[in-house]
Amino acid sequence: MLDFAIFAVTFLLALVGAVLYLYPASRQASGIPGFTPTEEKDGNLPDIVNSGSLHEFLVNLHERYGPVASFWFGRRLVVSLGTADVLKQHFNPNKTSDPFETMLKSLLGYHSGGGSVSEDHMRRKLYGNAMTAALQSNFPLLVKLSEELLDKWLSYPETQHVPLSQHVLGFALKSVTRLALGSTFEEEQEVIHFQKIHGTVWSEIGKGFLDGSLDKNATRKKQYEDALMQLESILKKIIKERKGRNFGQHIFIDFLMQGNLNEQQILEDSMIFSLAGCIITAKLCTWAICFLTTSEEVQKKLYKEIDQVFGKGPITSEKTEQLRYCQQVLCETVRTARLTPVCARLQDIEGKVGPFVIPKETLVLYALGVVLQDPSTWPSPHKFDPDRFADESVMKVFSSLGFSGTWECPELRFAYTVATVLVSVLVRRLHLLAVEGQVFEMKYELVTSSREEAWITVSKRH
Repeated sequence: MLDFAIFAVTFLLALVGAVLYLYPASRQASGIPGFTPTEEKDGNLPDIVNSGSLHEFLVNLHERYGPVASFWFGRRLVVSLGTADVLKQHFNPNKTSDPFETMLKSLLGYHSGGGSVSEDHMRRKLYGNAMTAALQSNFPLLVKLSEELLDKWLSYPETQHVPLSQHVLGFALKSVTRLALGSTFEEEQEVIHFQKIHGTVWSEIGKGFLDGSLDKNATRKKQYEDALMQLESILKKIIKERKGRNFGQHIFIDFLMQGNLNEQQILEDSMIFSLAGCIITAKLCTWAICFLTTSEEVQKKLYKEIDQVFGKGPITSEKTEQLRYCQQVLCETVRTARLTPVCARLQDIEGKVGPFVIPKETLVLYALGVVLQDPSTWPSPHKFDPDRFADESVMKVFSSLGFSGTWECPELRFAYTVATVLVSVLVRRLHLLAVEGQVFEMKYELVTSSREEAWITVSKRH
């Protein structure tokens, strides 16, 4: 049963397993309400499998046991927090580690971190600053790539169904590779090759290692190892070529090399950006367009703002700062899609949330997908309603969850900028329309995606 359970659960379950493997958790139950183990050896793994995903399991857990609840991963206790109020009690603003990044690096076998708190903080700051600088230096390129996708869609007859997920993933890959890795990826064939090996690595991270399936399949294991080696080889070659030289285009790697990092650290941070930046950007853009096709009123309001801000002039970085409603649309996209439904942190020392004591070395889940659909915080939570973010108090809650402002992850900040450009370019010229009968069913993984291809149609604005 254990082999089946671990194999069947989603990427998010791999995140839980990774942290528990790295940091042995307490066996103490602490009186926190929750599920008792279904099986002695497996804990609640069978329940997670039957729920379909860890997020859906957590929805049921918090409905039954309230905002602070527990369950068992194998023989280890896990505590889940399911409202904004209890997250505020637990959140530590002095934390500098990013659980997403920590998990990816551990699964990739990267261990160059682990310096002092100040060193880790400076490295995270350099990473974020490098991403911001790359965006600022290459903003016209983002507009150009967005316009290339626009031209492609303009060439289609209005009845043609557009494979949205496929096209946007290609666009995201081009954006990330060009901004992170430079002119190497100007050629379409280079992007296609990168997409293939990127997909192989991403599909195995957190799955093959933790469920043992990779070791049981020699062909799959070799494909993964070869793909990872190819990705690292590409990055190492670019780092070597650009070191100490001055190029006309300044990219993410260039800004990293301006810091006090060794080559291994530059490789690791470039790999994380290449993997995570692409997926988060692709899914945010895809869901934003999906939701726009379902709300004609929102699309009209967005078009009006875009027209008022840009007129017939070019899309510039400075003017995108004025797109307040577009920002609301993207924030509501993250909320409605539950874009990243779970985050995990280790309880460093014994802590307390409400009346409950959380033992040291317990894994604490932030059930963000549950929090983002909590009707006490978000009235009509299942409705796509960007107007809710016109309220500053709502934006403050959203920021406190790490989805905007000071605490947002750099990859999400990158995705917001890319999505703003893409949506502005598309909505300016096109009506985005739903395909009749199309249902966008969500697949809850580390980053939420559409379970099937998302099809749309487009028509020209006159």
